[in-house]
Amino acid sequence: MKFSDYTYVRPDYEALKQEMAALTADLAAATSADAALAIVKQITAINGNIDTQANLWSIRHSIDMNDDFYNEETKFWNEYSPLFDELMTNYYRVVVDSPFRKELGDFLPETFFMLAENKLKTFSSEAIPLFQKENQLVDRYNNLMATARLDFRGETYNLSQMGPFNQSTDRDTRKEASDTVTGYFVEHEAAFDDVYDQLVKVRHEIATTLGFKDYVEYGYKMMNRFDYNRDMVKTYREEILKLVVPIVNGLRDRQAKRIQVPELKHYDLVLEYLNGNATPQGRPEHLVKEAQKMYHELSPETGEFFDYMVENDLLDLIAKDGKDTGGYCTYIYDYKSPFIFANFNGTSADIDVLTHEAGHAFQVYNSRWIAAPEAIWPTYESCEIHSMSMEFMTWPWMDLYFKEQVDKYKFSHLSAALFFLPYGVLVDHFQHEVYEHPEMTPAERKATWRRLEKMYLPSKDYSESEALDRGIFWYRQGHIFASPFYYIDYTLAQVCALQFWKRTQVDHDETAWEDYMRICKMGGTATFLQIVEAAGIQSPFQEGALEATLTAAADWLNAIDDSKL
Repeated sequence: MKFSDYTYVRPDYEALKQEMAALTADLAAATSADAALAIVKQITAINGNIDTQANLWSIRHSIDMNDDFYNEETKFWNEYSPLFDELMTNYYRVVVDSPFRKELGDFLPETFFMLAENKLKTFSSEAIPLFQKENQLVDRYNNLMATARLDFRGETYNLSQMGPFNQSTDRDTRKEASDTVTGYFVEHEAAFDDVYDQLVKVRHEIATTLGFKDYVEYGYKMMNRFDYNRDMVKTYREEILKLVVPIVNGLRDRQAKRIQVPELKHYDLVLEYLNGNATPQGRPEHLVKEAQKMYHELSPETGEFFDYMVENDLLDLIAKDGKDTGGYCTYIYDYKSPFIFANFNGTSADIDVLTHEAGHAFQVYNSRWIAAPEAIWPTYESCEIHSMSMEFMTWPWMDLYFKEQVDKYKFSHLSAALFFLPYGVLVDHFQHEVYEHPEMTPAERKATWRRLEKMYLPSKDYSESEALDRGIFWYRQGHIFASPFYYIDYTLAQVCALQFWKRTQVDHDETAWEDYMRICKMGGTATFLQIVEAAGIQSPFQEGALEATLTAAADWLNAIDDSKL
């Protein structure tokens, strides 16, 4: 079935409320394991359908944020998502205390119960108006980003479409493009500040309403961090600062020489080669065909998966007017279908996002056997292992996209993984500071960002941009607004993915693919550190793991004469 034929029907909340109340009461009164299991299966199907409809709305809304029908549906979901959460939370309260919990374990994995227990701690009916307000504020942010119209050299572009100009080999063009993008954020600075200020305050109130000290404490529980805590993350950030920043500074020095500028300015950072960055060769339709060839050659499993995605129109890849920014993968439960959303703009990021989101989609495609919607995906840091590792495992096929520029692409791609680590922990550190001090003013938040930015990204020179120098770059990082505390997960996964890079591209370890397949099939039935162990890699928190991984990547890059790329 094509994605266009997937049926969206707004759930009838009042009818579902009655049905869920009756089923939950029946579950509490169940006198046998068989009776309890039958009820759990009914509730799981209801939850799966609600999740399906929420995803169909979200996908179609993000594809065209000018669509009047789905704009109206957005109001419904902003209001009713917390109410559906309430129905499920009432169920979780009963199922975790069920005398038949052990017997239910054949249908519901142990992680389901762990997730349910965390949900009970992070949700309260009393906080529903706060959750509704949070949803509305996030939608305001998304609209600010999606409806941006930037006039540049006589044409109008959205934020995604400005990407190629930021990579121009002409320095004046890069600067003008950067100024144009920054100008949009300056023009709407008061709006971004207002949205975030309200988000911080409402999230702090959510946390205190639920009995937490602050939103950081709440956030760790909400993110289902079963294996680690904020102290371990703090130590990890310090390790990134100590070990990665010097490597990045060295790579930036090499970049300045390659593109022949006396000093790298902020608008130079995206251009990596004087003759231009590596760019995909061919139109999006051609790139998808090459991806199909690649995935058939990578493994029978990936070939079958990607055919399914193409045949059912489960890829929406091209940037267009009214489309939301960014890229994502989601899963439509009732149709057992992943869906990939992206904004191709003719840069190498098109291939990065395709392989990255395909990693997510391949994992969830292999996890369709898991009945509980809550456990099909693992927790976020584990999800990102699949996606970031897929970026590296497909390296042998990058010549399909980049032709004679493939070496240039690989050097940039591996460098980008290292560039990302300090930025990723910067975003996390910033959020800790913000939510530990919710009384900060917008100006103080910007000053905090800039202070931390100088610490983690000392090579960013904003001397020619007053606005960026006072700390507004973070406006464009959607996770800060929509997915608080998510960003550190990317960095933890990056360290894991770099180990898969080493195993597949350097060591040629034939067992690596088997390990990768194993964790894809596990889905969310294991915790982060359990998944890391099953993958045959070291935890980012394990002493020495970070240093060994970084050394391998730095050695590979140092062996390349990048002046010839």
